[in-house]
Order: sequence, then structure tokens, then C-alpha cells
Amino acid sequence: MSRAFVFPGQGAQTIGMGRELAQAYPAAKAVFDEVNEALGQDLSALIWEGAQDTLTLTENAQPALMATSLAALRALQAEGVTPAQSAAFVAGHSLGEYSALAAAGALSIGDAARLLRLRGRAMQQAVPVGEGAMAAILGLDLDTVAQVAGEAAQGEVCQAANDNDPAQVVVSGNKAAVERAVEIAKARGAKRAMLLPVSAPFHCALMAPAGRAMAAALTEVEIAAPVPPLVANVSAEAETDPDRIRALLVDQVTGRVRWRESVSWMAAQGVTEIWEIGAGKALSGMIRRIDRAIACRAIGTPQEVAEAAASLQA
Repeated sequence: MSRAFVFPGQGAQTIGMGRELAQAYPAAKAVFDEVNEALGQDLSALIWEGAQDTLTLTENAQPALMATSLAALRALQAEGVTPAQSAAFVAGHSLGEYSALAAAGALSIGDAARLLRLRGRAMQQAVPVGEGAMAAILGLDLDTVAQVAGEAAQGEVCQAANDNDPAQVVVSGNKAAVERAVEIAKARGAKRAMLLPVSAPFHCALMAPAGRAMAAALTEVEIAAPVPPLVANVSAEAETDPDRIRALLVDQVTGRVRWRESVSWMAAQGVTEIWEIGAGKALSGMIRRIDRAIACRAIGTPQEVAEAAASLQA
């Protein structure tokens, strides 16, 4: 059986995530301590005892989700499960790509935390609040949504930003254009089309200033070849070259998250089981809609860690 480890993106954050892991596994607590030190902030206190709206701020949510994912991974490692031996690939949804790279030894946890803090701030600052928006379109395929976005743009930015699964594509851009896309999508037969509660229009051309900020920051960071390989959002196939990965991380800020294609590519390479490591189960739902033949397992609690580790010994 071939397996992949995947890591969630923004929207999965909840107050209290990872606390049980930190209590049960010293190696998991060490991840939160390392992130706190890297950021010069007690982020773990915010994650475990703070206000949901503060955690949801992009600059907090991104490193917090990475910390929770890596805490779950370190708990797995304490049980004898390592990515290099147990997974053929790693992948992450948007910010989860940084978690995947840290899991595969390509980035240090401290560097991943600092990069995600910068990425969150740069994305938030790229577009004034209220000028951008994102909307989920359910029940239309990527090609149709891309046509809808093009029709809705009318000189503004409106792009298919996240190709999540066969029935869910997210558009991003100027608020008025995205609102037009919602109405056009409904007229085209979308099951649902609704604005998302996000603070910025991610993964579209409006994020270009954030892309430039990340390009500068990534030149200062050491990236090693990931083991196992990373299936990148932008290319939807395995990547191991550090310079190529650095360039793809910049492209990812404005580029489409090709999640549906990434999962299908892994399935074509023989992946039959995917473990979602960290907060929530959103990716597992997407994966099931992409390919029902893939078995999914979400791992975010000590019990789920123990059960996953035991499954490899069965």
C-alpha cells in the first residue's frame, strides 16, 4: 500500500487544536515551543486559550495550523512513524505546503513559522480590507468556473483560485467581480455559490505584492530536498529540487491551488491511502470526492495518532 501525508490549510483552525497532543507527547509540545520562540510570541497560548477571531487572523492562523500539523507529525514519529519510511509523498493545501515541507525535512520548523507569519501579513496587506473577496462555487467543474470568472471580471480580477474537488472550485478577486461570479454561477446551474468569510482574496493576481515579499524572504531561507517528495500546489506533481520549490512557493501566492489534480496525480502513482495530519478533516472530504478508492485517515488527537501507528503494525 502506497501512502501520502497531507496537511490542511486555512479554515481548519479551532481554539484548543493540538493541546491534547502537547499534553500527551513531549515531542509535540516541543514543536509549539519552537514556534513560540521563532515568532517571539506565545502563539500556543492563543491557539489553546485565545479568541477564535484573533486566531483566525491570517498572520496567526497560518503558523498556528503549521504548528498543529507538525505537533501531530512529531507525535507519530514518537510512535515510530516517519514520513521518509511511511509515505511516498507529502502535500499541503495552500499554507499546508509549508507544513509538508517541514514534515519532509526541507524547511526547519522555525523557518516555516517565520515564513508563514510573513506570508500571512503580506497577503493581508496586499489588498485593503473590503476590496477583495472569495466565493465557493459548488456543482460546476473547473472549466465552467474559469469561464464564469472570466465573464465576471469585466476589467477587474476574478480567477479560479482553488480547484478543491470535482464539485468545489473557489474564485478570488475584486469584491464586485466575485459577487458577479456568484450570480453568473447560479445562473449556470451551480448547486450553491456563496461568499467565503475570508479577510483577503488569496491565490489571485491581487496577491502580487505578497508574492514579491515571499520571493525576497525565501532567498534568505535554506531549503533542502524533501524526503519524501512534495506534490506541489502549482505543478500538481512531485518536486524535489530546492530551487524549483522556492520558485513554486512564490508562484503559489498568486497561483491556483491544484488540489484535485494533485490528489489524482498521487492516485495515478499508486497512492491508495492518505493521512490528513493536523487540524480538522476538510481535506479528507475533498479527497473522498476526488477518488473514492483512496482510504482517508485524519490524525489530530493522541487517540488518532495511536490508532494510525497501530495500523502500520497490524
